[in-house]
Amino acid sequence: MMKNKYSHEKCPREITFENEKSVLSEYACFSGNSKRAREETPCPLRTDFQRDRDRIIHSNSFRRLKHKTQVFLMPKSEHFRTRLTHTLEVSQIARTIARVLRLNEDLTEAIALGHDLGHTPFGHDGERALDAVLRSVTTCDGLQCFRHNEQSLQVVDIIEKDGAGLNLTEEVRDGILNHGTSGKPRTLEGQIVRVSDKIAYINHDIEDAIRAGVLHEQDLPEFSVKILGDTKNKRITALINSIIINSTDEIKYDEDTKKAHDELRSFLFENVYFKPEINTEKDKARFVIETLFNYYVKSPAKLPDNYRIFIENHGIFRAAADFISGMTDDYAINLFNELYVPKQWTVYN
Repeated sequence: MMKNKYSHEKCPREITFENEKSVLSEYACFSGNSKRAREETPCPLRTDFQRDRDRIIHSNSFRRLKHKTQVFLMPKSEHFRTRLTHTLEVSQIARTIARVLRLNEDLTEAIALGHDLGHTPFGHDGERALDAVLRSVTTCDGLQCFRHNEQSLQVVDIIEKDGAGLNLTEEVRDGILNHGTSGKPRTLEGQIVRVSDKIAYINHDIEDAIRAGVLHEQDLPEFSVKILGDTKNKRITALINSIIINSTDEIKYDEDTKKAHDELRSFLFENVYFKPEINTEKDKARFVIETLFNYYVKSPAKLPDNYRIFIENHGIFRAAADFISGMTDDYAINLFNELYVPKQWTVYN
């Protein structure tokens, strides 16, 4: 037994292990079984999943999410979502589902908070821009060269702490890597985050699009509204309830709810994400990404010290992409202006 300074016989970490065994479902992932790539002295207060969550929250990459685009580029209104507020909404939805299904809420929260750490400035348009420039200079064997979920894993494994990484558990790493549409997380907690990500962005992107005047509530597909409801709260509640009712050893919806969910997602891609009036500004954002990438490829000495050390192991193309992907929207634009926009000449008399 671990020696401890607490008045009771066992340290809080061990008590949590016992509580999980008595409270959680047989399908849950138990924190006492978690593994790290590099062994560490256990924390007497926190489980490894709780420790992972704390490391993510205290990371530089997590803080930068507050100035990264969700859908609408640098909106003037502070009521629009950013990548950080999206992450928090995903975490809230995922924790609700995990709690009701008696799965591991700490693991679920850690995956949710870390799932978008590798996202680029300017949202998915920045992701597509980095993918395109990497394709133009490297061989990807027909696959995407840059994917934000893979970059999120790169962040927690290598980039954070100047190359040392956060040394997260295998279960959290798996959930972060496989949170996308094509992913297959091996834990139910990871599956919860995967569906919660879509629940969050489908519904908050509708709300933001209505606020921006891109959509009106009456534009939404009739079947989706009939099945899920005519407000954001009703839709989120319907989606969560369907998952809770239909999930045991797999996280899933009933047939009608899934059909309504998929219809609403397709509607957003057609009427919001790729709408021409929105893409006008996004083309400019992609140009900023491409220009900065080419700049650092030609001038590797201009990369910060902690990114230059990646060149030997990963090459200049990857090192440049790693640095740019970590930028906030404002930082990327300000850097572009500093490098390429002429400054006014000041004459001193």
